[in-house]
Amino acid sequence: MSEEIKTPAGVSGEAAESQNFIHQFIIEDTAPGGQYAGMQVHTRFPPEPNGYLHIGHCKALTIDFGTAEKFGGICNLRMDDTNPTKEDVEFVDAIKEDIHWLGFDWDDRFYYASDYFDTMYDCAVSLIKKGLAYVCELSPEQFKEYRGSIGVPAQSPYRDRPMEESLDLFARMKAGEFPNGAMTLRAKIDLASGNFNMRDPVIYRINHMHHHRQGDKWCIYPMYDFAHPIEDALEHITHSLCSLEFEDHRPLYNWVVEHCDLPSKPRQIEFARLGIDHTVMSKRKLRALVEGGKVSGWDDPRMPTLCGLRRRGYTPQAIRNFCERIGVAKAASVVEYGFLEHCLREDLNEHAQRAMAVLRPVKLTITNYPEGQSETFEVENLPNVPEAGTRSVSFSRNLFVEADDFLETPIPKYKRLYPEGPECRLKGAYLIQCTGCVKDAEGNVTEILATYDPESRGGNPADGRKVKGATIHWVDAATAVEAEVRLYDNLFSDADPDGGDKDFMDCLNEDSLEVLDHCKLEASLASAQPADRFQFMRLGYFCADSKDSKPGHLVFNRAVSLKDGFKK
Repeated sequence: MSEEIKTPAGVSGEAAESQNFIHQFIIEDTAPGGQYAGMQVHTRFPPEPNGYLHIGHCKALTIDFGTAEKFGGICNLRMDDTNPTKEDVEFVDAIKEDIHWLGFDWDDRFYYASDYFDTMYDCAVSLIKKGLAYVCELSPEQFKEYRGSIGVPAQSPYRDRPMEESLDLFARMKAGEFPNGAMTLRAKIDLASGNFNMRDPVIYRINHMHHHRQGDKWCIYPMYDFAHPIEDALEHITHSLCSLEFEDHRPLYNWVVEHCDLPSKPRQIEFARLGIDHTVMSKRKLRALVEGGKVSGWDDPRMPTLCGLRRRGYTPQAIRNFCERIGVAKAASVVEYGFLEHCLREDLNEHAQRAMAVLRPVKLTITNYPEGQSETFEVENLPNVPEAGTRSVSFSRNLFVEADDFLETPIPKYKRLYPEGPECRLKGAYLIQCTGCVKDAEGNVTEILATYDPESRGGNPADGRKVKGATIHWVDAATAVEAEVRLYDNLFSDADPDGGDKDFMDCLNEDSLEVLDHCKLEASLASAQPADRFQFMRLGYFCADSKDSKPGHLVFNRAVSLKDGFKK
């Protein structure tokens, strides 16, 4: 069964070059007379290794790596491990795996922010010596109290501390003489600035905690707003592409670049983050789902993590197409989850091998088919793609069909199986007509009875008569293999689980997972390998689970249904 998929109206072309302001900036910067004239475009992707990448990060990394590719440039991968409280090598390895899976590579340009800790410390010392930084002893509570408000400047009684005293205290902070929270190092910029990020921001804080790479060498750590521009400058980044929440931080980024002795001057450009309905994008909240047992792990197929989407059956091309087609914008927006599904259907429709599977099986006996006889049909793996080859599908007297393909008492316009109903096609096999059924003591249908037309092999009647019934998929009972099938829906029933005063945990969809046992699959699927993808005829696209599926215990995840809400 093949489905025609078209691009949704209003989506195609939205990522056109003329609308990508980042590309326009780079063209201007690299043109003769521009800031980076004659230089190679150089970007970076700087994830924090405190969780797994999700679809929101995917937009950022496709912009970072994709922009470099477009302009013949290069992109670094840098782990932003300036915060030792939540970082782990597990996340570092997972991030690298996800980026490679999407088809991007950083060659030998893999860095850690912590590699630059010595240089960052030297930069901080140089700012103190220039009279542009000072050690402040305000407690966190006092810091908030003296922060000021619009039209009211902030305050710090330590702002005019002598340079020698700040140098001494900062060295002692580094030596571990003071407890957490006792002191900070602040940049001396403008306590009356209308941009609160410029009101003498903290650039170093004390944190007595083991670092996953640096061990116990450091007990002071730079703030991201201080570390980020230094890292970019040291790596000779030309364009530092950031999400929109850093727009108000750009003046501080530029201030650090200007006042520290650095080898280059990168330009920060901001773009809107990706929002998708029926999900959350906060790593903190995703971690809470994992640690609270609401999902089976970071790679649960209901999670928006790349490892979760991969396990569910998403392809790299589908995700890259999604990111490219939603475009790059300055204004925040929310994309329907259904469009992400549309991009997957579009890709799998072209590449996923077809197969027949019955998820809620009931026995079908063809009473006039000879007992002990069987035959095979050669069917295409992909419709209209000869190079995809064919496979043999066996047929005999006893088959399995879907339970909902039969009704003892039909409803209006029902065109599937019911006693004395219309002829129906068994997909690629024969025409059959239902003659009755067998029920157990409780009245449940345990067997459907039918006769077939021996002259209709391939599903076409010899006399050319019109077939009024539906086409039904089936599996030969004699050769069927069993599988567990997991049907997934949105993890959240609320389209905006993050909105307002809602607790996102209260928005979880209790029906986001349905597990079906004893499903019947055609024999060719017995050799399915983990991550193999198929279109189960009439049912959707499915993927062999990468963790749990194995020979003798097949497990398939529904990646996406056949129905496409974006289809014209």
